[in-house]
Amino acid sequence: MALIQTNKDLISKGIKEFNILLNQQVFSDPAISEEAMVTVVNDWVSFYINYYKKQLSGEQDEQDKALQEFRQELNTLSASFLDKYRNFLKSREPPHTLPFS
Repeated sequence: MALIQTNKDLISKGIKEFNILLNQQVFSDPAISEEAMVTVVNDWVSFYINYYKKQLSGEQDEQDKALQEFRQELNTLSASFLDKYRNFLKSREPPHTLPFS
């Protein structure tokens, strides 16, 4: 079953807004832990899902499908963002040096 255009447009808008939110994040000191950032990002995803869920139209199965697609897209964007954050955290670690023999 294809998504109705209204829901497609709504999902597209939500994805763009979520992407803007992620792109606005500046990684700086003091950094929060990876686990804390995962919690923050999961909260953002939940916020966007709950906000846009109320605006979906069509039958319940249509809304469920749209919501599932939206969640999938947000999770994909989140995973990419969290990878960047992990790389940022790794770049801040002191270099590993071998002990002198």
